[in-house]
Amino acid sequence: MWYAIIAEDTPNSLEKRLAARPEHLSRLQTLQNAGRLLLAGPFPSIDSNDPGPAGFSGSLIVAEFASIEEATTWANNDPFVATGVYGKVTVKPFRKTLP
Repeated sequence: MWYAIIAEDTPNSLEKRLAARPEHLSRLQTLQNAGRLLLAGPFPSIDSNDPGPAGFSGSLIVAEFASIEEATTWANNDPFVATGVYGKVTVKPFRKTLP
């Protein structure tokens, strides 16, 4: 089943985010290579594709896991959690309708 992982950044976490980004992207690439990643990306803090020093307010990942427990464990083991980028992570079942 698909699961939406909705994460909220802690304040002033841009430097931490940039430092942990390669390891974070590597985990996402593993999901993509397995055909289990529907989409992933950050929420810019301002209305811009490149928010610069304004940074990001969080992220959305939609990926396939066997259960909500597996999705939650995967999300909680993200480098962005370990390094304090994410202050809150919510995992919800997701039903893809379109496209």
